[in-house]
Amino acid sequence: MSALNDRCRLVLILPDLAEDAMLAEQLSAALEGGDVASVIVPQYDLAEQAFQARAEKLVPIIQDAGAAAMICGDTRVAGRAKADGLHMAGSLEELGEAIEKFTPKLMVGAGAAADRHKALEVGELRPDYIFFGKLEGDIKPEAHPKNVALGEWWAAMVEIPCIVMGGTDVSSALVVAEAGAEFVAMRLAVFSHPEGPRTAVAQINALLDEKAPRFDA
Repeated sequence: MSALNDRCRLVLILPDLAEDAMLAEQLSAALEGGDVASVIVPQYDLAEQAFQARAEKLVPIIQDAGAAAMICGDTRVAGRAKADGLHMAGSLEELGEAIEKFTPKLMVGAGAAADRHKALEVGELRPDYIFFGKLEGDIKPEAHPKNVALGEWWAAMVEIPCIVMGGTDVSSALVVAEAGAEFVAMRLAVFSHPEGPRTAVAQINALLDEKAPRFDA
């Protein structure tokens, strides 16, 4: 999940689809659309065995496209599926244990930072990134202003990269980029796009290429 580009990059959050084959098809199409830094794979309501099977199917697709495969929460599934990292959205204790146990073998990212105080507590544990918003938080066309504000505050002050959850509209990626965040996460904006996920990813990258602020080298 390096800053390959000198501007905000796209992180995909997989949607809650029942069929693994359909999810794999949608994911492959999205990854053909252009640059994707990483893909976060939530468990949703899947039992561990089904989540394991899903991860083993999707992780190679993600990695073959040059993106990092991040598994939500389940360290055993992440290990067995040979994922690149873990996305931890639970307690500080769980996050700390995961960082201690798996860094640097796996990347460990942190969700559940709902305010500045919690974000600073998370930052003290030195995760590979911090995520502002909820994985299913894209309920409006625009990114949630609170998450954008947290990302802007964090990016100006802390070296640990941040991911900010976008909205359901492709254009919300630019608002996140303009706040200074290193990454924008998108779910429905890509996987519910009327022209399909490949077009959505292409549109997001074109928008960021054209208008996103550049980071200082």
